[in-house]
Amino acid sequence: MVVPTHRTISRRTVLGWGLALPLPFIVGACSNSGSKPSANANGSAGGVADEPTVPKGTGAAATSSAPAQTTAANASPAVTCTSAKATLAQTEGPFFTAGSPERTSLLESGMGGTKLVLSGVVMSTACKPIAKAKLDFWQADDKGVYDNSGFRLRGHQFTDDQGRYRLETVVPGLYTGRTEHIHVKIQAPGKAVVTSQLYFPDVARNTNDGSFDATLLIAVQGTPAAGLQGKFDFVVA
Repeated sequence: MVVPTHRTISRRTVLGWGLALPLPFIVGACSNSGSKPSANANGSAGGVADEPTVPKGTGAAATSSAPAQTTAANASPAVTCTSAKATLAQTEGPFFTAGSPERTSLLESGMGGTKLVLSGVVMSTACKPIAKAKLDFWQADDKGVYDNSGFRLRGHQFTDDQGRYRLETVVPGLYTGRTEHIHVKIQAPGKAVVTSQLYFPDVARNTNDGSFDATLLIAVQGTPAAGLQGKFDFVVA
């Protein structure tokens, strides 16, 4: 006799089997006929994992017209967007010095202040990571003093193949008329230089600083004792 293979087994069919098949076979066939593919740990059926959720980047004023599906081919893993506003340009100020050394750490022996590791991505307004973009940083020390005769707390670096950068420095101090800030010049290969400044959250002087802009806030985590981690993504047209 041929056993039906259709997933739905009728009562009449089961009764027919009872004339020729042992009871354990019938019970097993009935229990399997109503089973469904089990969900995996991510809740998807058939053992196929869901797409991983990519954390949002910070610093970039990103907008999206549809749920972001970021891949390594079109954006950094830290970025989820389909379009982004260019980083706001700001004044250079009086303390820029050209020719800074190439380095990713501005820390020096005996330097005071709260340690800060600042990292992020340089990308286009279409959220494409920009490799080999130049970032030139300069800032005051923890007492609000700039080195105008040398290159202390000054340095430039280039983004990696995924548009990422990482800077080791200290939180700058206050000086007359200004809140805490870090100066930066960003230049994508073959593009014009964009000059801007980065700011820190929850600093009382922010409200009285004429240059302060909330779109330029660094996302900060950590504690002063253990060191701070800051995130900011630059967007250039």
